Formats: sequence, C-alpha cells, structure tokens
Amino acid sequence: MIFDIKKFSIHDGPGIRTTVFFKGCPLRCWWCHNPESQSRRPELMFRAARCIGCGECIAACPEGAIRAEDGRLLTDRSRCVGCGACVAVCYAEARELVGREVSVAELLAEIERDRPFYDESGGGVTFSGGEPLLQPEFLLALLKGCRERGIHTVVDTAGFAPWEVFEAIRGYVDLFLYDLKLLDDERHRRYTGVSNGPILRNLRRLSERGHEIVLRVPVVPGVNDDDGCLRRIGAWAASLPHLRAIEPLAYHRIGVEKYRRLGREYRLAGVVPPTEERMAEVRRILGGYDVQVR
Repeated sequence: MIFDIKKFSIHDGPGIRTTVFFKGCPLRCWWCHNPESQSRRPELMFRAARCIGCGECIAACPEGAIRAEDGRLLTDRSRCVGCGACVAVCYAEARELVGREVSVAELLAEIERDRPFYDESGGGVTFSGGEPLLQPEFLLALLKGCRERGIHTVVDTAGFAPWEVFEAIRGYVDLFLYDLKLLDDERHRRYTGVSNGPILRNLRRLSERGHEIVLRVPVVPGVNDDDGCLRRIGAWAASLPHLRAIEPLAYHRIGVEKYRRLGREYRLAGVVPPTEERMAEVRRILGGYDVQVR
C-alpha cells in the first residue's frame, strides 16, 4: 500500500532519486506534513474549494456517508470505507482517494524506468512514508529487487519497529535516513504517541554495525527547538560509533491544508516556522559536537 511516487527527488538521499511513499505509520507526530500517510488504508481527501455542489457523490456513495447541509456537502468519515465511488463521479475533482495497492513487480518496473537518471547522478530509490518498516515483507522484496538490479537504496524511517525487521532488511540498504525527534521519552510520547525507547535502541544497533546513517532532526518551535534539547541531541548523536551526518530540518506548514482535506484538526495551528537565523544557530549548536552537520 503506497500513496505517492515522487520522481526527480533531490532531498531524499544522494543524486537524483525516485521516492516511494508507503502508507501507514505508527507515529502521530503533531507536525506531520503527510497526514494522509498515517492510516494503513485508502483515505478520502476533499477539496471544498473545488466542489460545485452537483450532488453526484451523494447518490454514488454506497454507505450513505455523504449528505447536503446548508449548501455544503458533508462526509461522515466514520461511515466512509474508502471505496472511491464518490471520487469516480466527481467531475470537479474535489474528491481524491489517497492510497493504492501495488505489486512488487509493478513498482520495480516503475523504479527502473528512471535508471538513466540514477546512473548519471549517483542516485537511486528512497523508500519513505508513512513508515516503510510497517510493511516489512513488501519492503524486503523491493530492496532485494533493487540490489539485483544494482540500484542504490535508501530507507527513510522513524525507527519505531522490532529489531527483527531491521535485521531482515539492513543488508540490502545502502543508506538509512533516520528521524530523531526528542530524547525525552515523556515529551516524545506526548508529541508522537509512542515511546522513543525502540527508536534509540535500533539507531544505536544500526550504528554499532557500521551502517551508513544520516540523522534527521525536525526543528519544531515549542517542541524540541530549545538549546538544551538540541545539545542533548547533539551529544547523543556524537556518542554513536558510526554516523555520516546530522540534518536539522526546519518545521514548515505544508501539511496544514492536508489536515483540512482529511477533516482532521491540525494541532500546531499557531506555530510559526523558525527563521533562517534560528536555523543557523541550530546548526551552530549541533556543530559543537563531534558530528557533521549539513
């Protein structure tokens, strides 16, 4: 189950890449910019501004989940099963079903089409999400297929998975992009919904085994951007025996509109992205430790 394939990606690993976004994630980060990735099943996204109020979707919905009220069309998402019937009759393209099933062979064929770009730039394929480790058998088959074809592989992960999953895939992964949000477990549970215990243990195990890792830290004002928090992250990263680099990523608001389309509340509505001056200071703080910051 995937929800997007991004071609000519240049920020998800070395070179020009094809990024495959898996659907499903065990975390519920308050700042998530891909909320459509969280559920493991297809979901309806609705663009109200595009709706022309024709009512075709009401008649098409087999679950009776759509109704007209005060001149608007409302969807009862508790009744929506993601069948896509309303999407098929929406002439204005106000409705979109996010998430589709693909086979290993189908996806590998899609990935291989961009091989000339990989070969020219030193790129490859990145498996992202959501959380690709939530679909371990599918991910492993894709990684093996890429290895057989000589395609460079990156796995972009939050690390919340049994170590057995990492053990199965790690021999086929050329680079891990590993997210680290917070070291304080209580705050991590509050802002992501899960403990950071497995995340930190898996990260250290990967590092001890010599894997190529780039640590990615989303810098979210009011959550983990204070100097003390950043220093703890820098010191912890420096304690890893093998780490290529650490990348602080500035919080942004790209996902806000997606929450509206999913009928969900955005929990950081009043938060403003950090300034470039602040991000420069963040890089300076992290650079005070024995890690490469980029």
